[in-house]
Amino acid sequence: MNQIKIGKFIAECRRNKNLTQLQLAEKLNITDKAVSKWERGIALPDTSIMLELCDILSINVNELLRGEKSMQNDKQTNEQLLLDMAKELELKNKTVWKSMWVIMIVSMIAMFAGILIAAFMMPEGVWQVLTILGLCIVFLIPCFYALKLEVSVGAYKCKNCGYEIVPTYSEALRAMHSGTTRYLKCPNCQKRTWCKKVLKK
Repeated sequence: MNQIKIGKFIAECRRNKNLTQLQLAEKLNITDKAVSKWERGIALPDTSIMLELCDILSINVNELLRGEKSMQNDKQTNEQLLLDMAKELELKNKTVWKSMWVIMIVSMIAMFAGILIAAFMMPEGVWQVLTILGLCIVFLIPCFYALKLEVSVGAYKCKNCGYEIVPTYSEALRAMHSGTTRYLKCPNCQKRTWCKKVLKK
């Protein structure tokens, strides 16, 4: 599947229906950021809302997954296409998720090893402190990249209303967090709460 082509097709169909990204998002009970990700080819619509999306845009699932209007019916059923897409998306999300954790764990081990070496092998003084500070700063670089990976898959589920939030990178960066749970403001219920990461959208 060509995500870029599918994204352009969704945008074209949305405009043909005279809908903004926000209006389409409201009809699907998701954020306009999720719609924006589809249209830019960054992500695909979740299988749980795909049929509803097709109904709103007056297209079928085959056309959506091909990224173009069709004059004939495919032999492959909609259900099989949805199943294939769900597996492909799940595999992609899991790969990105594992990459994020590998980056974090390797970086932490390297940082702590460096700090221990600096603390016990270097003489006390300014150079020792500068080395430890330098290691901490270097550790932040992969952390920022790991956060980008975290934000790029799934959504954060609001504890109050169950709404799935897709924050921007800067919103996720500024939010307090505990692991992959972040303190975010829900655009649906307008309350701030600890939102757990879910690999769904």
